[in-house]
Amino acid sequence: MEKSNFVDQIRVFCKSGHGGAGSKHFMRTKFNPMAGPDGGDGGRGGHIILRGNKNLWTLLHLRYFKNVIAEDGQGGNKNNMTGRDGKDVIIEVPLGTVAFDETSGSKDGEILEDGQEIVWVKGGRGGLGNKNFATPTNQAPDYAQPGEPGSEGWKVLELKVLADVGLVGFPNAGKSTLLSSITAAKPKIADYAFTTLTPQLGMVEYRDGRSFCIADLPGIIEGAAEGRGLGHRFLRHIERNPVLLFMIPADSNHHRKDFEILLSELEQYNPELLDKKFIIAISKSDMLDDELKKEIEKELPNTIPHLFISSVAGKGLQELKDLLWKELQ
Repeated sequence: MEKSNFVDQIRVFCKSGHGGAGSKHFMRTKFNPMAGPDGGDGGRGGHIILRGNKNLWTLLHLRYFKNVIAEDGQGGNKNNMTGRDGKDVIIEVPLGTVAFDETSGSKDGEILEDGQEIVWVKGGRGGLGNKNFATPTNQAPDYAQPGEPGSEGWKVLELKVLADVGLVGFPNAGKSTLLSSITAAKPKIADYAFTTLTPQLGMVEYRDGRSFCIADLPGIIEGAAEGRGLGHRFLRHIERNPVLLFMIPADSNHHRKDFEILLSELEQYNPELLDKKFIIAISKSDMLDDELKKEIEKELPNTIPHLFISSVAGKGLQELKDLLWKELQ
C-alpha cells in the first residue's frame, strides 16, 4: 500500500500544439472583385501548463498519464478572421514539484505555491495571414506564413517533500516511532530496517494552536549519495527542510561516527545541505542512566544542540518540540 500510494517521480512524453497556418485569401465583393488581401492569422498551438494544487501530496494521479498532447491551433480564415487557439493542457501537481527536461537535464521550473502556473511546454505560434504582408508596392501578396511547430520530448516531474523538519538517520533509528508519537500520522513501524520506504508527513501541534510539519524520510545507508539503498530518491526530499533532526539510537556503538557518516552522505549529495540547521536526538534513551548519557554527550559535537528522547516512554518530547520551534523561528 505504501509503495502504490506515494509516487514522487513521473516520466511523461509531452507534445504541445502546432500553430495554425495563416490564411491566403483575397476579398471579393459584388462591386469590387479585387478588394485586397483579407487572410487572417492562425491560432496559437496549445500549451502544456503545470499548476500547483495544495490538496495533492503525490504524483500518483499521473502514473498512467504517459502521453500529454495539446491541441493544434486553428488556421486563419477569410475576412481577417484569426484562428482559434489550441486548448491548453493543465497538469495539476503537488507543491514542491520540480520539472526537468530529460534530454538536457535542465530544470524547467518548480511549483511552490497553490495556484501557481508554469508554461512547461509552449505551443507553436500561429502563422500570419497574407493581410500582414500587403505594402504599397505589393498590394496583393500571394503568400502567408505556416504555423510554427509545437515542441515535443520526454519530461520528468520530481516531487520534493515540503516540510519544516526532516528526520534523518539510519534505518531502524526510531524515526517512524517519533512521528507517530508527536503527530497524528500512522507510519508503518516494525523492528527491522527499511520499514519506511516513502516519506511520511505529520503535523506537530505546538503551543497556542501553532503547528509545524515534520517528515519521516527513508533511512540513509552509507553510500546513499552514490545511489546505494534508496539513495537519491531519499536525499532529494531533504533539500526542502530548513531544519534537519538527526536521529541516533542510544544503543549505537559509535554515536559520533554515526553522525559523521550521515553528515558525509549529505555533503556528497549536495554541500549546500550543510548550511541547514541541525539538531541531534538520541532516541530510545529510556534505557540510559545519567552516567551513560554523560558518556554519550562527550561524543557529540558541542556546536550542535542535542537532547535525549524516548518516543515509547514519552520522555523529552515536549523539550524536542520546543527546540524545533525555536530553530524554525
